Amino acid sequence: MVSTLLWKTKHIYDYAPTDSQDNDLPITDAPGGNFINNPLAVHCPYDIILKMDFTKTTLGNGVRVIVIPTGGESVTSAIWFGVGSRAEDKRINGISHFLEHMAFKGSKKRLSARAISEEVDGFGGEFNAGTSKEWTNYYIKARAGKVENALDILSDMLINPLLDPKEIKREKGVIIQEIAMYEDTPMAKIGDYFENLIYKGTTLGWDIAGTKGTVRGMTRADFLDYRRRFYTSENMVVTLAGGVTEKQALELVERYFGGTPKVKTAKIDIVKPMFDAKIKTFRKKKKTDQTHLVVGFPGKPYGASTRYAESLLSTVLGGGMSSRLFLEVRERRGLAYAVKPVADHAVDVGYFGAYAGTKPEKSGEAQKVILDQFYGVASGDYPIAAQELIKAKEFVKGHLALSLEDTEDLCGFYAVEELYTGKLRTPAEVYEAIDKVTSEQVTSLAKELFVEGKAFTATISPK
Repeated sequence: MVSTLLWKTKHIYDYAPTDSQDNDLPITDAPGGNFINNPLAVHCPYDIILKMDFTKTTLGNGVRVIVIPTGGESVTSAIWFGVGSRAEDKRINGISHFLEHMAFKGSKKRLSARAISEEVDGFGGEFNAGTSKEWTNYYIKARAGKVENALDILSDMLINPLLDPKEIKREKGVIIQEIAMYEDTPMAKIGDYFENLIYKGTTLGWDIAGTKGTVRGMTRADFLDYRRRFYTSENMVVTLAGGVTEKQALELVERYFGGTPKVKTAKIDIVKPMFDAKIKTFRKKKKTDQTHLVVGFPGKPYGASTRYAESLLSTVLGGGMSSRLFLEVRERRGLAYAVKPVADHAVDVGYFGAYAGTKPEKSGEAQKVILDQFYGVASGDYPIAAQELIKAKEFVKGHLALSLEDTEDLCGFYAVEELYTGKLRTPAEVYEAIDKVTSEQVTSLAKELFVEGKAFTATISPK
């Protein structure tokens, strides 16, 4: 489950787990743009962030290349494919995520996972990959002088993976343990249960990692077929951000990805959730000290005209320690340690809600307080004051600026926007759009979202 300031989608950044990994960090305008909250990030000056010159070029085979030359000592090179778990069928649920793992298990020029990792470690690079319901990506971050090495490795991994049946069999055990890890982490797992509920009847409601059963059943032929259908040049976006020039970047991307054949990407049959389920609650009984609760409403798709109003609504309700949910649920009533807004935005639908972890006997009260805040904004009983809106705007802009100091986040900012809308914006354009939002627009959106009788609720609780 992810919180939102501007736009994010749920995803798993998981191949190389780190202590700093956190899919709940509310940072960038591009969904999933946080990559990893990297303590080794090389930052770029604020004036560069504001201007943020970028170029977009499409190669002859359809590969889209976005270059953000901010300068600095590092470069993040990232490869994105416009496909995720939403494109799967029931038998191979989890293959998008499984394939992401297999890319690291050996390639034509690097015959093992160890060979790949030793080469990246050998120049002090950092690499990982991530899968969402509608995109998958792979990246290497390294010092600027090693950008060619990074693209060489990424192209070899993604164009020429070995997909060794022995490695597939071994990795099944790894992924099954990953699934078990999330099942034993209720603060993370509650998001899956909520999406199973609100997106019921569609692939959006399936877990990204799949099930233990589907993972066990996958074969090499399944991976080859999936790659043939979706890992195509026209479905690929390459982003490079940091100490790299446009000329250098385009020459290298052409060298390492320009030779892939131009073939059509398979059509993804999208089934849109109807949100008309008679049963709008789910409870998982599990031995835990807390009740983990998500309550939310059907929301807006990625790129909706209300996107900036929603960012501000999210911030008013749950952005920071002076937000309404924090004050009402935690500070005034002591009901929860963690309480925050959560949201998801797919290409055609979304949701908006809130998470809280509370005493089991206090979960009903916590849910009541959260809904009271939602309905209060919608009805105008708890109006958004002018100063509160100004504070929310500065909060969103400030957090966006901080996140975009990192070249990893820059790649996410531009790449996912390209995948979802094909229209790229600079941070300055985003700031301008945020500043134009009125309190009336935020209240109108709240009225549209928070309709009594339309809420979905998922809980993990010991009773």
